[in-house]
Amino acid sequence: MRPIQIIGVASGWGAQDHGCVDGPDALRDLGLLQRLQTKGLNAEWKDMLRPGATTDAAQTVSALCTRLSQNVYEAIVSGEMPLVIGGDHSNAIGTWSGVHRAIGNAPFGLIWIDAHMDSHTPQTSPSGALHGMPLACLLGFGLPALTGIGSRPPQLLPQHLCLIGVRSFEPAEAALLERLNVRVFTMAEIRQRGMDTVIAEALDIVQQGTAGFGISIDLDALDPREEPGVGSPVADGLFGSELLSSLKPLQQHPNLLGLELMEYNPHRDHDQVTAKMALELAARLLAK
Repeated sequence: MRPIQIIGVASGWGAQDHGCVDGPDALRDLGLLQRLQTKGLNAEWKDMLRPGATTDAAQTVSALCTRLSQNVYEAIVSGEMPLVIGGDHSNAIGTWSGVHRAIGNAPFGLIWIDAHMDSHTPQTSPSGALHGMPLACLLGFGLPALTGIGSRPPQLLPQHLCLIGVRSFEPAEAALLERLNVRVFTMAEIRQRGMDTVIAEALDIVQQGTAGFGISIDLDALDPREEPGVGSPVADGLFGSELLSSLKPLQQHPNLLGLELMEYNPHRDHDQVTAKMALELAARLLAK
């Protein structure tokens, strides 16, 4: 296993509830680094990125994602595995832009585990919140300041993307993904077919014609009855136990390019249950 480089992104500029700004610090204080080290991993907490003093959300997110993209790029070309800890999910634009550049702009796959589609553009978003737009940006749709970070758009091809756990979305973003023929595994399908089957199919999708794949986990994919520490909870989600047990085919996968955990909000958590699940998810995916 490559050395792990942890990159915190303490920003909530893309979210409506800014409490996730404190998520990376909370997970660091809870012992994420030590948890990985006790699993035998060579891990280092490399950086904690924080937004600059601006008042414009799009400019702030663009500048932060540019810095994150560079950090991720440097980690990969140095032979390290980037583990990005958010912050809100708009930071994913920086993570996967950096991955794409590091692999020479070759195609890459992405497993996106989330309650939401995150595929709005400024023209379709009811709220205007940027954490509802990162997938659209990575696919080449949206604000130019966010679609061109790190390399030429589109960075992510729709046939190499799959969403897992979706249960809250608007018609416009669903129409975009349907037009692009992106594979979306809703909670209804997961309940019918099971997570093991879904993960196996997703793994096949993201490796067809790609140089590797990444995993992006928004913690609101989990059921808020068990994991309340997120800013945008949606009922009837994945149970932590079923997600953890389904991840076995992904553990230390040789084609894994990077991992990110997003949207932890310690202000909504109870007894650190969501934080502990986040640590377990990272450890389960990066260590045997």
